[in-house]
Amino acid sequence: MSSLARLWDSDVAYSFRRSPVAIVAFLVAMLLIFSATCAEWVAPHNPFDLATINLLDASKPPAWEAEGERRFVFGTDDQGRDVYSAILYGMRISLAIGVASVILSVVLGVGLGLLSGYVGGRLDAFIMRVCDVMLSFPAILVALLIDGVFRAALPREAHDEVAFFVLILAIALSGWVQYARTVRGSTLVEKNREYVQAARVIGVSPLAIMGRHVLPNVLGPVLVLATVHIATAIITEATLSFLGVGVPPTTPSLGTLIRIGNEFLFSGEWWITIFPGAALVLLVLSVNLLGDWLRDALNPKLR
Repeated sequence: MSSLARLWDSDVAYSFRRSPVAIVAFLVAMLLIFSATCAEWVAPHNPFDLATINLLDASKPPAWEAEGERRFVFGTDDQGRDVYSAILYGMRISLAIGVASVILSVVLGVGLGLLSGYVGGRLDAFIMRVCDVMLSFPAILVALLIDGVFRAALPREAHDEVAFFVLILAIALSGWVQYARTVRGSTLVEKNREYVQAARVIGVSPLAIMGRHVLPNVLGPVLVLATVHIATAIITEATLSFLGVGVPPTTPSLGTLIRIGNEFLFSGEWWITIFPGAALVLLVLSVNLLGDWLRDALNPKLR
């Protein structure tokens, strides 16, 4: 209980309690994440179970319209799948890809940033020049390039099997630069402090110094970047899926649902694309608001 009491009385918890925007964003994000994670129990239908899909239910409007049905709250798509259930299942895929790609970006960026800032010299110059080259291209273009290279190198029949892993790798390789530059700057400051000098004097290895002493003191900005980057990664995945180079159509994400619905938007079946788009906006907005609050809460100059 003492640790929970200290956490409740901490500056970050106090800042959270005083921010209505952060509280609402946290509740919305948790609700969406819980609904997506537990889609099998929350969703009224399984949109990927062909035995439960009836083509006679195709293109039904939302329940509150004249031709709508209560069992399809947000209506159905052109194949008779419940849009609400498809959103929950699609959101789970988008979240999984976004979180996995951010984790990979953090591991790669933090590792290279620590190495670059602590070792310095030619290695530092090389890593930073690679970062400069990566920053000269838009992230979506880098992700498209990496995804295209893997699709060209792999046989066509293997595309759907490795689509998730290729997408995660493409997004991660387009987002590690921010972590590397941020951690490098913090490492340049930390490596000259007294505790690092003392560790060197007593013979602690450079790897141990970076892992035990420097790393814990540079993770604050990384946590803020990772929170905001999750929203960016979800947007990137949705963009790639909208362009048709994302996850396979058999297991659509939010981007795929928006792309499919966009084909029927001007025929009057607006709900097929509007509701997945609204879910994407709500998810990204709540995560971004949490990231903005966390950035301010961890900034000592704003306390």
